[in-house]
Amino acid sequence: MCHTITIRPAARDDLDAISLLVARSYRALLAPDYDPGILRDALPLITRPNPSILGCGTYFVAEDAGRIVASGGWTDLSPHGRPARRGEGHVRQVATDPDHARRGLGRRLMAEVIASAEAAGVSLLRCQSTLTGQPFYRALGFEASGRIDMRVAPGVWFPAVQMHRAAAV
Repeated sequence: MCHTITIRPAARDDLDAISLLVARSYRALLAPDYDPGILRDALPLITRPNPSILGCGTYFVAEDAGRIVASGGWTDLSPHGRPARRGEGHVRQVATDPDHARRGLGRRLMAEVIASAEAAGVSLLRCQSTLTGQPFYRALGFEASGRIDMRVAPGVWFPAVQMHRAAAV
């Protein structure tokens, strides 16, 4: 049976489904680029989205036959909760179900994210990409600013890449 993928703004009651999706995605797709110990320690801390970003209208889910198979969005707050500079936005927790990976779904979801951000006046999108996601974001026009180690808890560090993308003019 053929299903149509739909993209819609996330709602607060999507939290558990998104958390399961992100955990499944990160466990499978990040494994080639991260030490198993890093994933063991960090994944429980980074796979549950901040509930405040759900229902704000800038975080989206893609559904296949009613099942959430991708999620992601942007906010005007950094991942650390600090307000962004005027005209800046931050990409937040993009994930695709491993069974739907590499079929253009992430690109389609990010097109929605980018369009939403630009419509809100965002001229610079920032992203803390996983090592695995760096080529994906590069293909969307993001540039790497440098590698970072994100502190996700005392003694738990997660390697990532700071990236940015200027709005199309």
